[in-house]
Amino acid sequence: MPIQIVRNDITKMECDAIVNAANPTLLGGGGVDGAIHKAAGSGLLRECRTLGGCNTGEAKITGAYKLPCRYVIHTVGPIWKNGCDREEEKLRSCYRNSLILAKEHDCETVAFPLISSGVYGYPKEEALYVAVSEISRFLLENEMTVYIVVYDKSAYRISKKLVRDIAEYIDEHYVETHQILRSAQFFNRPVEKCAKGSMSAPMESEASLNELVGQVDESFTQMLLRKIDEKGITDAQCYKKANVDRKLFSKIRNNINYKPRKATAIALAISLELDLAEASDLLQKAGYALSHSSKFDIIVEYFISKREYDIFTINEALFEFDQPLLG
Repeated sequence: MPIQIVRNDITKMECDAIVNAANPTLLGGGGVDGAIHKAAGSGLLRECRTLGGCNTGEAKITGAYKLPCRYVIHTVGPIWKNGCDREEEKLRSCYRNSLILAKEHDCETVAFPLISSGVYGYPKEEALYVAVSEISRFLLENEMTVYIVVYDKSAYRISKKLVRDIAEYIDEHYVETHQILRSAQFFNRPVEKCAKGSMSAPMESEASLNELVGQVDESFTQMLLRKIDEKGITDAQCYKKANVDRKLFSKIRNNINYKPRKATAIALAISLELDLAEASDLLQKAGYALSHSSKFDIIVEYFISKREYDIFTINEALFEFDQPLLG
């Protein structure tokens, strides 16, 4: 997955490079900076003393010493001054210059903290938006896996209004479905769930097995490629918007009968901006359905029904409700 947002200690990340939210001296400090210097050992400080500091928005690279990565990329984020000192421009520069430096050193995996969101006071929600948008822009032209490492849930939180709206949508659909299930169980009535989450009686088929087998429809891969052509986009635009790895997409494209994970199938449906009926059809090709007995499915349905297709906003909502992420 090109961008992964994880809760972890950045000093424990096993990747090619981790990014240090440093101060201008590069000689260590508090927060992430202090933790990285402590975990790396005295060798990191000795090398940093040779670099002559670093300006806000710029980046410099060192060895990693005792850390489980190859490099440490040091960048200096802006101090938040209520948006009056070009803070967003400077913060974007931190991510952009760090990624350019990682590419120059052949890094395939890079882990970032949420730069400037600690003692420098940058609002966490806005800092996350800048991080995701700037990293996404870089990944449109480059192949790399980037981790955004957050320390706690408060660093990755959508607006309270959206949380309320999704919670109401979940309550309306999730509770309704389970009330039907409980009623059916009480009266000992069999209930079967159809592909769109509604309830129906078991279906009886008059067709023979040979006739049914002969009516096999297009596969997931075939429908996916057809929709990419219909939308007039490239493969790369599709899998990058879906936050899906290029190698995985290649496996799907080259195997007509490939069955992706449900989260991958949903991510690709979202990248194609399919409506709810089309998305359900694509999922069905892979053997899945959106069910009102799953909060994950209901949250996905909420965004598709409102034709909101930004996968990172959807992932923020899934994260808020403790659900697995897409991609």
